[in-house]
Amino acid sequence: MPLKRVILEMGTGNDLHGGDYTKAAVRAVFDALHHSSLGISRAIDVDIESMQVEVIIGVQQPDKVDKNAVLATLPHGQVTVKAVKGGIDIPDEAGGDFAIIANAAIQVRLDLP
Repeated sequence: MPLKRVILEMGTGNDLHGGDYTKAAVRAVFDALHHSSLGISRAIDVDIESMQVEVIIGVQQPDKVDKNAVLATLPHGQVTVKAVKGGIDIPDEAGGDFAIIANAAIQVRLDLP
């Protein structure tokens, strides 16, 4: 049977000091996860571990995201994590620091008829 997207959630996370892209990414995933409930798995009697979960993280420096740390935050399913160019870096001219804003999109696909 073909995989069909049944859930799409978005979230935003930040690291206000320290320039940690992974911290901002993990917070964005946390935000997205807490917008939804997986009641669909019970309603249609599907094992939630069979879900195909794709996480896309948008940050200005995607190579600085520890994808394994992001992966560890997902509680169920067969998860893939991809980091792409996106998000926003906001410089703090007075402090020589910058804030990072990360975006996360989480897509869940199930094998449905």
